[in-house]
Amino acid sequence: MRAIVFDQFAGPTQVREVPDPTAPAGGVVVDVHATGLCLSDWHAWAGHDDGIPALPHVPGHELAGVVSAVGEGVTRWQVGDRVTVPFVCGCGRCEWCLSGQAQVCPDQTQPGFTHWGSYAEKVVLHAADTNLVAVPDGVSFETAAALGCRFATAYRAVAGRARVQPGEWVAVVGAGGVGLSATMIAAALGAQVVAVDRHEGALEAARRAGAAHTVLTDGRDVPAAIHALTGGGAHVAIDAVGSEQTSADAILSLRRRGRHVQVGLLLGDDARPRLPMGRVIAWELDLLGSHGMAAADYPEMLALVASGALRPQDLVARVVGLAEGAALLPGLHDARRAGMTVIDPRR
Repeated sequence: MRAIVFDQFAGPTQVREVPDPTAPAGGVVVDVHATGLCLSDWHAWAGHDDGIPALPHVPGHELAGVVSAVGEGVTRWQVGDRVTVPFVCGCGRCEWCLSGQAQVCPDQTQPGFTHWGSYAEKVVLHAADTNLVAVPDGVSFETAAALGCRFATAYRAVAGRARVQPGEWVAVVGAGGVGLSATMIAAALGAQVVAVDRHEGALEAARRAGAAHTVLTDGRDVPAAIHALTGGGAHVAIDAVGSEQTSADAILSLRRRGRHVQVGLLLGDDARPRLPMGRVIAWELDLLGSHGMAAADYPEMLALVASGALRPQDLVARVVGLAEGAALLPGLHDARRAGMTVIDPRR
């Protein structure tokens, strides 16, 4: 099969032929029809994730496609099924998986991190009966791939962790894939969204996704701007970037008794951020982590997608082939993003 491969961290990425995978016991092989170009994959390429076992490596963790091989012990899936999968795959055996909380499974696997991922024509997925999600016929592969990390992560952050209510103010810091998804979801739930980003193009995309107000950073005091727009601060703040600055800005944007959800990964120099804990204590703020979403929670989200209440397909800006995806990956961190880019490995 063809795949995007890198042989060293932060090194060249290239498309080349590698051996076809085989289905492991309890797992499947999926022919990839769509896979998202995500900043998390840039972190994998840059060497920021210590879960990658060896090089060379194939990244890619947001995907949708068709089951092409089924391993021993799989009972719920067969060749030809249209499927997607959360980027966090549970083991299927532990107490967390058995209670529907596979996103915090201690023995989790993640395509593109713990094993070769979906920037390829085929990908292996483990514990299929726990992790695979059926893609309805009316939902395209590009739409389903957009769900796998950014949209599903945002859905759990907004609806599951923050429990956003109609009429609340929600500040979303960062208007990349996760931020735009969070904006769309919060607006669909009846919230008033203030989107924050350093690029005007990203803010325009946020307005199309449902943001009531936008804040261009450009040296501005972001918390002060949000307090002014919301009449005292947001009820919910979501850091969809992952830095000491954006996390602190999100927390300081909250009103008293507000809820902060940390979605963006804090890595490298930001791994141990200095945060305004005095404000957290004095204003009784809630700090919540959110890490993907288990397959058990997908039906509610997919029902909203199928009904048209949520339209993740509107966030897909373009579809490219493997060669263009390989060229885009190294520069993804600094790119001006105004929507999702999806790779179709069959191109």
